[in-house]
Amino acid sequence: MDIVYLLLAVAAGATAPIQAGINGQLRASWAGDAVLASLVSFIVGTVTLAFYVIATRLPVPSLSSAGQVPWWHWTGGTLGAFFVTMTVLLAYRLGGTTLFALVVTGQLIASLALDHFGLLGYPMHAISWQRLVGVAFLIVGVVLVRKF
Repeated sequence: MDIVYLLLAVAAGATAPIQAGINGQLRASWAGDAVLASLVSFIVGTVTLAFYVIATRLPVPSLSSAGQVPWWHWTGGTLGAFFVTMTVLLAYRLGGTTLFALVVTGQLIASLALDHFGLLGYPMHAISWQRLVGVAFLIVGVVLVRKF
């Protein structure tokens, strides 16, 4: 596996607690509400992506073909909104380490199922005892982080 991809994945993961902290501060200093802070975050992100698309002249698919896409393909943004809002709401209640240990635990449990059944286009990788032990270690880690 290319080391660049591994490092990019780690960098992407590192942005999650930073984003939660920034959005939490926005909530405390201006927005007053987790949903409003999340909305502002998404607006800024949308504008950033729009600038990228324009600057790189990325071809945009025609709107006429949008109706041919299954309805659930459009739900990613809703899941993203839920994720961002929950991190804004929970970051200062749980602390960054506990919050993201729990987030990673949830991601691993969902990923095990997606991989095992080959859902959403993921290649099939059967659940093995080694993968289950890895998730169990993470859950033990969550307990230790939360307790200490």
